[in-house]
Amino acid sequence: MNRMDVTEKIIGAKVAKGIRWEDVAGKVGQSKEWTTALCLGQMTASVEQAAILGDIFGLTDEECKWLQVVPYKGSLPTAVPTDPLIYRWYEIVNVYGTTIKELIHEEFGDGIMSAIDFSMDIVRQPDPKGDRVNVVLSGKFLPYKQY
Repeated sequence: MNRMDVTEKIIGAKVAKGIRWEDVAGKVGQSKEWTTALCLGQMTASVEQAAILGDIFGLTDEECKWLQVVPYKGSLPTAVPTDPLIYRWYEIVNVYGTTIKELIHEEFGDGIMSAIDFSMDIVRQPDPKGDRVNVVLSGKFLPYKQY
């Protein structure tokens, strides 16, 4: 057994039971974005969070322990993603990445936006021309230090 086996079991139970990530997040006590990342194998659960997920998805004690192991981060199977939705994010970074970098450096200086001290919010934005996906990414700015 490994972490990917637990992820596949969680997804299988989610589909079989018709569970929504937002409902799982409400029980875990975290955002739907973080909770989904946890369930997909990209975050580490506390003992309490693992127990809650175990109850929701019918996991064994051993499977709950796998949720508490620090994962190997990075979930894409290929360097260039092939899933159309994920590829569009890749395309956005390819087209706008240098613009994002330039504007962050202009505003904050030389450094990076943290993906550790980070939050994300994904919501549906109604629009008469077709609903829009509104994604807000918020990461702490970490300046490079001089030494």
